[in-house]
Amino acid sequence: MQTPCINVCSMDPATGFCMGCGRTIQEIGGWMSYSDAERARLMAILPARIFDGPTQNDSRQNTNARHSA
Repeated sequence: MQTPCINVCSMDPATGFCMGCGRTIQEIGGWMSYSDAERARLMAILPARIFDGPTQNDSRQNTNARHSA
């Protein structure tokens, strides 16, 4: 099973995302029960979360940036 985990498990309190993989605590906890399609959808948006916060396609309303340019 594919996983985005890179063993850097630390939650960013400003965004609610793991600083290693970009998932929320709920997504981490539910990962094993997700379908392949659900995991693929989430894997597609994680890179943007790690660098820029949520994407436009993400249903979360948090717009805090992880870093400034």
